[in-house]
Amino acid sequence: MNNDKILLETGTNELEIVMFNVGTGLFGINVLKVREIINPLPITETPNGHPYVEGVIRLRQEVIPVVDLSKVLNFPPSERPEQDKFIISELNQVKVAFHVHSVTRIHRISWQQIEKPSQLSQGEQAQTIGIVKMDEGMALLLDFEKIVVDISPESGVNVESLKVLGPRQRSTKKIVAAEDSAILRKLLSDTLAEAGYENIIFFENGQTAWKYLEDLADDSAKNPLEEVHLLITDLEMPQMDGHHLTLKVKNHSRLNDLPVVIFSSLITDDLFHKGEKVGANAQVSKPEIVKLVQEIDQLIL
Repeated sequence: MNNDKILLETGTNELEIVMFNVGTGLFGINVLKVREIINPLPITETPNGHPYVEGVIRLRQEVIPVVDLSKVLNFPPSERPEQDKFIISELNQVKVAFHVHSVTRIHRISWQQIEKPSQLSQGEQAQTIGIVKMDEGMALLLDFEKIVVDISPESGVNVESLKVLGPRQRSTKKIVAAEDSAILRKLLSDTLAEAGYENIIFFENGQTAWKYLEDLADDSAKNPLEEVHLLITDLEMPQMDGHHLTLKVKNHSRLNDLPVVIFSSLITDDLFHKGEKVGANAQVSKPEIVKLVQEIDQLIL
């Protein structure tokens, strides 16, 4: 294993992003979401499909939907289709081919180089989770999970699925959750309340969650493990990612017994070891909300 791999595995708050173009825009996708990048394959159109979906391709033995990012982003079609690429991605346990106009290179950056877009720059139908500041300009990190859930709502977190757990007792346990997506914060709040966990403090990124936990731990008059009983964290977040947050918690003498659950669309078999390495107590793939609740139950009830 080379040093680059080790550096990215140990919660260093870095990520690698594949840079690509759609229309006049420069965008990025986390390498962890990318299975491969291929030249376009013949597309079979599907009747009555979502307007963003061009159809399906057959890649080896798998049938994969193709999402046209120029339609998602309201850009004109490709002017040089011979340069077009399909980025084969896996998120929320779904494989998708994102149709882009060209792929440029891979950049290694720190999450601290990524700013959360303001409400003004985002607009109502925001597809962006972060603005990447680089020497040569700026690129936008797209919210690929939101794009997929907009097309297929059943691939998202669903409060109805909790009915299999039956009647639930209310719990006074206090939970901190770090999740940068406003939509998912609302869904998590609703679903966890349905599961009996109503005492949740949400933070938009790992940095603000860490500041809160660190301030609790620095107060010698309090036991931080009586103030917070569990941390739920996403992985991809501006300023500080979930692996780095987990590592900081587990390396802190007064916080290292705090249970940490990683809840992310990136929990694949290949990536599970990264969470283990930084000390996560459990890892659950979005949108498995029932499994998330079961893990929380085991860790704090």
